[in-house]
Amino acid sequence: MILHLNIIGIILIVLALMHVIFPRYFNWKSEFQHISLINKEMMYVHTFFIAVMVLMMGILCLSSAKELVETDLGQKIALGIGVFWSLRLVIQFFGYSSELWKNKPFETFVHIIFSILWTYLSFVFLKIGL
Repeated sequence: MILHLNIIGIILIVLALMHVIFPRYFNWKSEFQHISLINKEMMYVHTFFIAVMVLMMGILCLSSAKELVETDLGQKIALGIGVFWSLRLVIQFFGYSSELWKNKPFETFVHIIFSILWTYLSFVFLKIGL
């Protein structure tokens, strides 16, 4: 499991850093022109804090994999993280419309890759935590 946590740590750090490109990639400057200031700022702030949490999970996996696997507290933390990623997996299928990816090769590929990733993260953390 320690190897899996090290792999996950690297993946999560990369995923956290990818959040930097979201505003430009998703064209938020144009997309957010007609929404209220509070909604626009909430998107930026929430995206920032999600990226920080994902980064911290990645660092935790790289710096404390042994503790996550071998201690009671680590296993409780892993269980909580496993629940988090399991909920994210459910949202992948029920929180986003399939119109966003169906019949779109690149978007379908991304949907499949992230579905596999959320499944992997859920499995590893829940296996440690349960």
